[in-house]
This record gives sequence, structure tokens and C-alpha cells, in this order.
Amino acid sequence: MISYLIAIAIIGLIYVLLGLALNLQWGQTGLINFGHVASFAIGAYTSGLLSLTGLPIPLAMAAGALLAGLAAWPLGRLTVTLKEDYLAITAIGFSEVVRSVLENEMWLTRGPSGVPGIPSLFAGLPATERGAAILAALVIAAAIVFLLLERLTRAPFGRALRAIRDNEMAAAALGKNIVSFKTRSLVLGAAIAGLAGAFYAHYLTFVSPEQFTPEVTFNVWIAVIVGGSGSNLGTILGTFLLILFLEGTRFLNDLGLALDGSQLGALRFMLIGAALVLCMLFRPSGLLPPSTRSG
Repeated sequence: MISYLIAIAIIGLIYVLLGLALNLQWGQTGLINFGHVASFAIGAYTSGLLSLTGLPIPLAMAAGALLAGLAAWPLGRLTVTLKEDYLAITAIGFSEVVRSVLENEMWLTRGPSGVPGIPSLFAGLPATERGAAILAALVIAAAIVFLLLERLTRAPFGRALRAIRDNEMAAAALGKNIVSFKTRSLVLGAAIAGLAGAFYAHYLTFVSPEQFTPEVTFNVWIAVIVGGSGSNLGTILGTFLLILFLEGTRFLNDLGLALDGSQLGALRFMLIGAALVLCMLFRPSGLLPPSTRSG
């Protein structure tokens, strides 16, 4: 039971990193990134493949985060000409391109079979202690990312991002370089998502394209919206509520429903959708919006 709870907490913290990254891009900057999972996948595959060549895991993870950030740079430059909805479509296309590469470039990613045997974090520890060590590392990583983002959002850079989010034309009239700020927000968010992917790869020790579907992106969006866009604390709260909900609904059959796997999956999505609608009706700014936190 303890191992199961640790596993849930590890996945939850990986999603916290993804949520904090998206909150920077969407909650602070107003960028609709529907291709968030692409950065997650790039970080996971880069770190996993590099570690298999013998590169130390910390360096491989850093490379995964760096490459994920660099891969987001072209999207940022596209904001010169693309408005929010077109950027969203472009981001979806970017994530599908990444997934297509993962599925078809056998020489690099080993295709649909995935990459097994990725070195685990803290591999020298007994299996019973390894999960707790990975959990501790993730707690530290999430805390560092949270504190950095909190500091960043209170700095002039963060205020410029929110000014761009609220009124891009006014921010431009005040001399702000819109493209530069948006690009930096996208790149930093993608690097954090890449770090989450690196943790994911070295926790599961296996990655495959089917782990990086658009469902991941939209789960992170739900967590950010439910928690409160623009609030890092709200994003953490929304993420853990989502994970608890997703894990809790796995046991619906214990209530006597007798559903098969596909029916249970469909019911879970219906319940998540209903919860999101209710949240938007009664808490449209999320459970812990920025104003509540600062007040």
C-alpha cells in the first residue's frame, strides 16, 4: 500500500512540474499551448537515450530539459504573426510531429516498441527505498521550480508577462518586446516540462510514444484551470485533485458497476468533464485564484 501511495505521489509531482510549466505559459502569459506533451516527450526521450549511452543521469536530465526548451523556441518566434487560437493549432501540430518522429524514426527512438532499460534514478538503492528517494528528489525539484517561478512572477519579467496577457497592444505601446517575452516564457515552460519528462523516464525506466498522447496535455490544462490560472499554488492544488480523481475512479468497479476497460475509461472522462463544468459554473477563476492567494 505504501509503495502504491509513493507511486501516486511521484506521478502527481511529475504532473505538478507540468502544471507549473503550463501555468507560466498560459496563466502568466496567455499563450494557449495545446502541444505541452511534446516538451514532456522530448525531455523523456532525450534523457533516456542519452543515459543509455553512459552519460550520467543528472547530465542526461539537464540535456533533456535544455533540448525541450530549445525545441519550443520556434513556436515562440511564430508568435510574431500568430494570434492565440492559431498558436494553439500550431502547437497541436508541433506535438503531433514530435509523436510521429517517436513512432517512425526507428534508428533514433526505436519506434512504437519504445525504449526499455532506461537507467533508474538511485538504481543502487534497494527497490523498497528507491521510490522514496525518487519522491524526495521530485519534492526538492518541484519546490525549487515553484520558488523560482514565484520569484520570477513577482519580478519585472513576471509583471511584463501579465501585462502582455491582459493587453498585448498596451504592453507593446509601452515598449515591451512582445515576441521576446513570449518566447522566453515558452522556452522556460518547455524546459520545465522537459525536466518532468526526464524524471518520468528515469522513474518508469521505459518510454514509448503511446505514453505521450494529447490526453496528457489536456489533463494538465484541467489541473491548471481547476486550480486557478495564474496561481502556482492553485496549479499544485488542481494537479493533486486531478490525480486523486483519476486514481480514485479506477476503483469504480468496486461499487458494482462491472464495466470493462473502455467503458470505465469513458466514464472517467465523463466525470472529469462534469467536474470541470461544475468548477467553471461555481468557481470560474479556479479553486485558488491569484487574487485569493495574494489577498
